[in-house]
Amino acid sequence: MKRLFLLSFIFPALFVCQTALAQAITGAVTNGTTGKPAAGIEVVLVDPMQGMAELAKTKTDQQGKFSIQAGVAQGPRLVRATRDGVNYFQMAPPGTNSVAIEVYEAARKVERIEGTADVIRMQTAGSTLQIVELLAVTNASSPPRTLIAEPGFEVVLPPGAQLSGADAQGPNGQPITISPQQLAQKGHYALPYSLKPGETRFQLAYELPYSGQASFSPTLLQPWNHVVLVLPPSMTFKPKTAALYRHMEDQGSEGNVQVASSVKPGQDLSFQISGSGSFPASPEEAAQSATPDARDSRPGGGLGPPIDAPDALAKYRWMILGALAVVLAGAAYISVTRGPKPIPVAETVSKTPASAPPSTGLPGTRKFAGETASDAAPRTSALLDAIKDELFQLEIERQQGVITQQDYEKQKSVLDQTLQHALARTRRNDA
Repeated sequence: MKRLFLLSFIFPALFVCQTALAQAITGAVTNGTTGKPAAGIEVVLVDPMQGMAELAKTKTDQQGKFSIQAGVAQGPRLVRATRDGVNYFQMAPPGTNSVAIEVYEAARKVERIEGTADVIRMQTAGSTLQIVELLAVTNASSPPRTLIAEPGFEVVLPPGAQLSGADAQGPNGQPITISPQQLAQKGHYALPYSLKPGETRFQLAYELPYSGQASFSPTLLQPWNHVVLVLPPSMTFKPKTAALYRHMEDQGSEGNVQVASSVKPGQDLSFQISGSGSFPASPEEAAQSATPDARDSRPGGGLGPPIDAPDALAKYRWMILGALAVVLAGAAYISVTRGPKPIPVAETVSKTPASAPPSTGLPGTRKFAGETASDAAPRTSALLDAIKDELFQLEIERQQGVITQQDYEKQKSVLDQTLQHALARTRRNDA
């Protein structure tokens, strides 16, 4: 009788929960270029845990509103809206009944496409120089528009470079594999990927023959706020013009980081490197080396499942994992892109003491001169939100089988430790 009594409460509760999870998802799509409702936009509910399977679809009405039957949620879903052939996503966790999506008008020519950072990470492997290059490009168009120009964003690799892979990651999205298009000039490539308003990242992996020393003269096709070189501590860096580069302090044993700021096309950034060395393998890379069949084919192991869908930790994942090891060039990228606006080299030298500058409050990074302790508080708050989303994303990857249980446990341990440090820092700031 006691068991029947309990079941009389459990079954109605399960029915109510299932009904709640099965309700429709409603929402609105806004044209971010005009600020007006986006009518006639196709909206699709997709399941990332089933290979982006389409569960249901509809179109927005004249007010940009839609309603789509969600079915019973087995996990997080994504709501996708498409305009001019470009997809825009919004995460819909279980229990979500309303979402808002912003789409943009597309154009083949858009003003204010700016190079935020070009981060080049080098290490040796026998007679080979392994290079992973991260390019962060900002679409600051006003009004905001998505750039869909052909053939795509263009880059020039060093002579003799053998390209082995490329990824692209849109604003708040996850990396997807792309196929760079070789142009007429050798080493000149176009990266076929639309530049949405906000920051897009390209990651290229390539190799060069190496005999203990090499010279480079980077070819830049557009201005860059920062060009960052990351070498193992055992390798030597010698610039042609010393005044163009500044050494980033407090990188410890993680790397030899050199930064050139406010760089213009055609500017001579020539440098030489010598010696040999490599970075410590991250837990993910170590696990992949131990299990070759589980390797990710994307350069550097990638940053997540190959879905161009929301990833709220896009700006922070490398920083968190970088607390234990250098993962690509993320730590250097975060340091230069999250600081204040670029300032001339001479001004940096005159205002920055020789000792290590105060901490920003974020693991593995330091701030530039002029930043106060209060500036770190918003970053810590953003980090807490990011860790929450990353834990959620990590669970998705585990359920999808994208990562092994060992990788899952190691990454979760890193996130848990970082969370504890961030919470402790928040308490100190409040005090």
